[in-house]
Amino acid sequence: MTDILCYDDATARTFEPFALTRPAGELRAGALLVRDRWAALLGASVKGHLTSAHLVGFEEPGAAPVVAASSLAAGSWIVNARALPALGTVIPAATVLRIEGKVAAVRLGVVRDGHAFADGRASLDDVADGAHAADVAGWWADNVWDYVRHLVSMLEADLPRLAGDLTDAVPEGCYRVGSHAVWVEPGAHVEPHVCFDTTGGPVLIRTGAHVQGFSRLMGPLYIGEGSTVTADRIASSSIGDTCKVHGELSNSIFIGHANKGHDGFVGHSMIGRWVNLGAGTITSNLKNTYGTVQLWTPSGIRETDMQFLGTLFGDHAKTGIGLRLTTGTVLGAGANVFGSEMPPKAVAPFSWGEAGALVDYRVDKFLAVAARMMERRHVTLGEGSARQLRASYDARWSAAE
Repeated sequence: MTDILCYDDATARTFEPFALTRPAGELRAGALLVRDRWAALLGASVKGHLTSAHLVGFEEPGAAPVVAASSLAAGSWIVNARALPALGTVIPAATVLRIEGKVAAVRLGVVRDGHAFADGRASLDDVADGAHAADVAGWWADNVWDYVRHLVSMLEADLPRLAGDLTDAVPEGCYRVGSHAVWVEPGAHVEPHVCFDTTGGPVLIRTGAHVQGFSRLMGPLYIGEGSTVTADRIASSSIGDTCKVHGELSNSIFIGHANKGHDGFVGHSMIGRWVNLGAGTITSNLKNTYGTVQLWTPSGIRETDMQFLGTLFGDHAKTGIGLRLTTGTVLGAGANVFGSEMPPKAVAPFSWGEAGALVDYRVDKFLAVAARMMERRHVTLGEGSARQLRASYDARWSAAE
C-alpha cells in the first residue's frame, strides 16, 4: 500500500500554540483532521509525520506516529501538512499535486534521504523533479489563524461530502429554520425541542453525539463522534470527537477531547485537545475599535487582517472560573491560568497562575493533572506520551520571544 507522510515545513513548525505538542497533520481543518483529508484524497492511510524532534513519541487514538525516517521509499507521497485538500476531488494521474498553484504533495520516484526534512527547511518543490503536475482544489494554512479564517468555507464544502447517502431529515420533535440540510448519523441522539437554523449552511451530527433539548444549532456546523452539546447557541463551528460544549459558541474549532461544560462565550477560536475551560470563561473576538486583530507569533506580533479572532488554546490548557481573554490571545500548551484579572495576550506554555504572577508549571504536577483528566475520559497517559510532553516542556517558548 502507498505510504503517506505529512511533512511539517518550517512555517508549520511556527504554528503556536499547537506546534509545541502536535504535528500540523493532527490539527483540525474544516470538519476533519488534516491527515484524514489527505487519506481521503489519496485513498491510503497516513503512516507518519515528518516534524520536530521533540514530538517523537506523540500518540493519540488513531493518530499517525512521528517518524525519523533515514530514507523515504520510492512511491511514497510526501504531503505538506499546511495544504488542506478539498474532499471529493478526483485524483488525476499525476505525481505532483498543486493547490492554488503551490506544490502540496509529491509522489517520490526514487528513494530519498529523509534527513533532508528533519529541520523543516526542505521544500517539496526540491523533490518534484519536473514530474507530471496537476491542480486539485483546496486551501492553504499560511498562518496559524487561517484555520479559523477558512473554517466556514471549508465546512460548507465538507459537510455534503461527509453526509454521503444520509437522508436530510429533522429529528422528531425538533424544528428547522432555513433551507439547508440536516444530517444525523445513526447512533446520534438528538432530544426534542432542538432548533436547526440552517439559514447559513447545513448541520451534520456524527454517531454517538448527544444534543440536548433547547439547543440552537446554526449551520454550517459539524458535531463529531461522542460529543455532547447542551442547550445554547452553537454556530458555524467544527466540534471534534468526545467534546462537551455548553454556552454560546461561534466560528470555532475543537480539535477533540476538550471540555467547555459551562456558560461563557467562545468565538473565532481554536481549542486544542484536553483543554478545559472553567465556568464563565469568555473570549473576546472583536475589538471595540472594530479594527483588525494582531496576534503573537514566535517571530513577533503579526497583523492577521481578520476583524474577528478570539483565542488559540494550546493542548492541555486550563482556565479558571470567570476568566476573561482579550481579542487575539494565545494561550500556550499546558498553561493553567486563573484569577479575576485578564491575562496577557500571549501566555507562555506550561505557565501557572494569574495575571502578573505567572510562574513555570512544574512538569511533574502538570503530568499528574493531565493523567487524571484523561482518565476521566477513559484514556491513559502512557509512558511514551509522558516522555514526549516532557520533551515539549523542555522545548517551550517564552512569550517575550
